[in-house]
Amino acid sequence: MKRKIIKIDEEKCNGCGLCASACHEGAIEIIDGKAKLVRENFCDGFGDCLPGCPVGAISFEEREAPAYDEAAVKAAKEGGKNMTMEEIAAKEDETEHRAAMTAHPAEGGGHPAGGCPGSRMKRFTRDEAAEPGPSGVCHRPVSRLGQWPCQIKLLPGKAPFFDGAKLLIAADCTAYAYANMHEEFMKGKITVIGCPKLDAVDYTEKLTGIIRDNDIKSVTIVRMEVPCCGGLQRAAEDALKASGKFIPWQVVTVSTDGQILDQ
Repeated sequence: MKRKIIKIDEEKCNGCGLCASACHEGAIEIIDGKAKLVRENFCDGFGDCLPGCPVGAISFEEREAPAYDEAAVKAAKEGGKNMTMEEIAAKEDETEHRAAMTAHPAEGGGHPAGGCPGSRMKRFTRDEAAEPGPSGVCHRPVSRLGQWPCQIKLLPGKAPFFDGAKLLIAADCTAYAYANMHEEFMKGKITVIGCPKLDAVDYTEKLTGIIRDNDIKSVTIVRMEVPCCGGLQRAAEDALKASGKFIPWQVVTVSTDGQILDQ
């Protein structure tokens, strides 16, 4: 039958694996570092995998393809639920091995396989109080990054760690320029970072989705004083307006020598 189905441009694909995670039917797998539609009858044609692709490698096409088989998808999901603990452990070991091969393809003589482990979502639980030194000052800095990934272009539009979050939208350079970035701005927040000059993209659409589709409590924008950072600020401000929500927000500007200019 002729129907709408996804198409993957393997030339553009970077193997991040976000599409495979977004596909609830299990139609996509990462093989040899590239996303592939391995089960055409599992693809429902709704395109849940499209928004998450950071390089625009996924599109729709209309062509001859097997009909969507909902029963087969359900059976595959039920089969996964009924796996024994030993089978689950073996599957996890296989996933970790594939991730390691992707990160270090030269080791073991194998080909890169599996999704990019750097794009795998994680939520971190942090001890809010760092251990102080004798003088009362924290002599051992503590990371305040609350989740992974943190790059705007790699983040999904909706994720559990966004629910109820105070959102920090920061320019890449701020963490290097401002010495107390973790304690003063990142602590207790979900941090997303980007550089519109290096990425050459407009973050407005992605940020709009994050703010609109999640329970965001506040937004803090931290940018550098350089003109190119204005693109990040404009994208965040436009996203706030486009979201249709009234959320407390502020902009903080950092100088190139690491001083706070205004907030």
